[in-house]
Amino acid sequence: MSKKVYIETQGCQMNEYDSSRMADLLGESHGMVRTDNPEEADVLLMNTCSIREKAQEKVFSELGRWRKLKEKRPEVVIGVGGCVASQEGELIRKRASYVDMVFGPQTLHRLPKMLDEKQNNKISIVDISFPEIEKFDFLPEPKVEGFKAYVSIMEGCSKYCSFCVVPYTRGEEVSRPFDDVIAEIVHLASQGVREVTLLGQNVNGYRGHYHDGEVCTFAELLKHIADIDGIGRIRFTTSHPLEFNDDLIEAYTLLPKLVSHVHLPVQSGSDTILAAMKRNHTAEDYLQRIRKLKIARPDIHLSSDFIIGFPNETDQDFVDTMNLIAEVDYDHSYSFIYSKRPGTPASELPDNTSEEDKKERLALLKARIKQNTERKTRAMLGTTQRVLVEKVSDRDQDYMVGSAENTRQVLLPRNDALIGKFADVVIDQIMSINTVRGHEIVWME
Repeated sequence: MSKKVYIETQGCQMNEYDSSRMADLLGESHGMVRTDNPEEADVLLMNTCSIREKAQEKVFSELGRWRKLKEKRPEVVIGVGGCVASQEGELIRKRASYVDMVFGPQTLHRLPKMLDEKQNNKISIVDISFPEIEKFDFLPEPKVEGFKAYVSIMEGCSKYCSFCVVPYTRGEEVSRPFDDVIAEIVHLASQGVREVTLLGQNVNGYRGHYHDGEVCTFAELLKHIADIDGIGRIRFTTSHPLEFNDDLIEAYTLLPKLVSHVHLPVQSGSDTILAAMKRNHTAEDYLQRIRKLKIARPDIHLSSDFIIGFPNETDQDFVDTMNLIAEVDYDHSYSFIYSKRPGTPASELPDNTSEEDKKERLALLKARIKQNTERKTRAMLGTTQRVLVEKVSDRDQDYMVGSAENTRQVLLPRNDALIGKFADVVIDQIMSINTVRGHEIVWME
C-alpha cells in the first residue's frame, strides 16, 4: 500500500505551487500519494508563510495538534517548510523537538533525501540554505489536475520594502532559464492545460537567460508563451510598479491571450507612506502606469494590495489612499492592517495610530472595494465573456462551471463537449458578487 503525505499550505500562490511540487517529488521518489486527512498520513508537511502577524504562533499551534498524532504513531515524520522555517530555522526544533525536518523554500527539492536520512539515521535535519535556482533542476515534471496550472518563473525579491520579509526568507531575485520555463509550459499544454499563471515575488522583474546567454525580459517571455499551442490564456502574479514598464504595457495591445486582469500592488496612495515603505515610487508614478495600461487594454480589471495603518499613517494619508482607489477603480483587493515583521526596518518605526482608527480605515476601504466588485459584476449582465469551461457543477449537475478573464465564476447549461475548452458565453443572470450565469453561443479550441 502506498504511503501518504499530508501537506498544509499557508499563504500565497507561490506556496500553493511549492506544495504541489513537494507532492510531485515524494510521489516520484517514494511512491507517496497526497491525502486530505492528517490522521492517515505517514508524512506531515507544513508549508508556512511569514507575511501576517503571529505567523510563528500559528505554526506552533498547528504543530501542537500534530504532536498528538505523533504520540499515537511515533513513526510519523513531521516537516516544516516555507518562509517561517527559513526565518526560524533551528529555533523550530528547539521549541518543538518532535519536528523531524525543517527546510526553506529554496531547499524543498531535497525533501526525498532528507526523508531518507531521517528514516535511516533517526536524526532531525535542518536545511534552510539559499542554493539559488537549484531546486528547479531536481523537480519532476508537474502533474496536471484540471485545465489551469501555476508556473514559477523566478524566486525571491530584491526590492527590500521596509515592511517585507520576503528577501530574508526567499532570498534575492533569481530567474529560471528561459528554456526551462518554456519546456514546463509546453509539457503542461500537452497534458491539457489551457491557462497558466506565472508566479514570482516580483514576476515582471524576470530576467531569465536564453540558451545563448542573452537575457529574456518578462514582456519577451509573455510573447513566447503566447505562441505555445494549446495555451489560450496567460495570467501572472505578483508584480511591482517599478518594473511595470512600457514593454509590458504594450504586451496588452499585442497579446490577446494575456487576460484583461492585472494585480499590481501599490500598498498606499500616500507619497509619505510610500517613502517610509521604501517602495521607491510615488502615487503619481503608479497612476501613470495605470493610465497607459487602460489605453492599451480599455476593458482591463485591476486589483491591488493595501497595507492600512502603516506606522504614523495620518488621516490625510488614508484619504490619499482612498482617492487613489477612486481614480483606479479597482475590482478587488487584498487589504490588511499593518503588522510588524521581525527583522524588517519598519518594525523599528514608532507608531502613534490607534488600533481603533486602523480598523475603521480598513473597514471603509473594504466597503469601497466591495462596492466596486458588485458594480463590475452587475455590469457583466448582457455582455459576452470568454470562459474556460472546467467541470460539471458540484451543486447542480445540469450546469457547467468555468471562469471569465476577470476571475468571475460562470455557470452555463451542461454540455460535456465544452470541458477543457473556451466558450463565448452571454451573461443573463447575476448570481452573487463573484458568480454569474449565462448561455453558450459558440465554442472553440
